[in-house]
Amino acid sequence: MSEAPAASGAEPLDELGVLAEATALAASGYLDGVTSVARGDAPATALPVLLLAVSEVSVAGARLGALADVEAAPAAPAAPEDVSALRDALAAVLAGVDDYADVLEPLTSPEVVARRLSDDLAEVAAALVPGLRASAEGRGDEALAAWQASYLADWGARAASALRALQSLLAHVRQHP
Repeated sequence: MSEAPAASGAEPLDELGVLAEATALAASGYLDGVTSVARGDAPATALPVLLLAVSEVSVAGARLGALADVEAAPAAPAAPEDVSALRDALAAVLAGVDDYADVLEPLTSPEVVARRLSDDLAEVAAALVPGLRASAEGRGDEALAAWQASYLADWGARAASALRALQSLLAHVRQHP
């Protein structure tokens, strides 16, 4: 993206910086939402909260996917985030509705696989954390590059699958109380 002039007399708009901030807000909102559901803060609203959290972070991911590759200095390899406690807590909250079927690779194979919402939601969380760390440390380009690469490689598909399952689940709950 190119730098566009801001209002007259103002500094040029740093579009990637704005995108990094917006993505950090979406990622933080996602983590807050799934953590709140995992804690059991409001069981009656768990499905709508998850649907909104996944939808909002998916929009942020789609923006990243629409960009040309973000160039940034490679980050030092980090240990994978341990999201097992989050996964387990989500599985407990989603007991009875956690499992769903998904098409593994819709463009190349009609193979249907069993998935769990708790797994997908936790893996998206794990993928967002390194970018949040880089963003908090003022390395916006590195954060964007990390989020973009992981969105295209994994969390985008996991979020999309979870979103479809959550929407279907919410529709069933609302239409067949």
